[in-house]
Amino acid sequence: MIPHLKSGSNPFLALDFLRMLPFRERMLILLNFVQNANLANRSSAKLDGYSYSLCAKIIETLRDRNEKFQIHTLHVLQHNTRWDPDGTALPIFSGFVVETSTGSIIPASFDRTSRCPDEIVRRIRVTACYRDPNWDGRLLETYDTKTDHFVIAPCTWSTHQLYIAMAIQELSDAEILLRCSTSPSAESPDFVENERRQCDYLIRHPLWRETFPHKQPRIFQRIEGGSWVKC
Repeated sequence: MIPHLKSGSNPFLALDFLRMLPFRERMLILLNFVQNANLANRSSAKLDGYSYSLCAKIIETLRDRNEKFQIHTLHVLQHNTRWDPDGTALPIFSGFVVETSTGSIIPASFDRTSRCPDEIVRRIRVTACYRDPNWDGRLLETYDTKTDHFVIAPCTWSTHQLYIAMAIQELSDAEILLRCSTSPSAESPDFVENERRQCDYLIRHPLWRETFPHKQPRIFQRIEGGSWVKC
């Protein structure tokens, strides 16, 4: 049974009724319940950091995939939010650990020392690939499960990205947070620093061929101890 906290009374919504609804509608009702149940005492300003529409889109995408996903827990909205002493909302989990042997996905948080290799180049590739026709409609896959290698395929960028990077570097930290984030009140503490690192790389390497000579991928292999080296 799920209490409906949005109304003035306190009626209950039977789970049997939920099972009769289409998958997306069931998940939207549950997401709405999670949001209302946990945030009832917070002001509307506090809700700006919650990507409710994004959560709904993720659920819809999972539904439409050919693969079958077994979801045990959704760490979204209030369940993935903490507040610092100043009242700023921050995510509890900022990533996932994937057990490639089983397919299990476990929520996790990472500092810079535990992130995968070539982090800045991979970040730039995500933001630049939309202008590269070679990546139109394709996923930016990087990890090869068969060889245990990271293979960062080449991606082009233009002076447009350089101009954007130079403009961003002129902004204050607060302006970068507001202009570059879709959820500025719920970003990780190093969001602005990472944005500046990306911009600095683009300014120092404005030509994509410096990063991907002869259009060759950047390949990293794991060595003893768990660290990565470039092949």
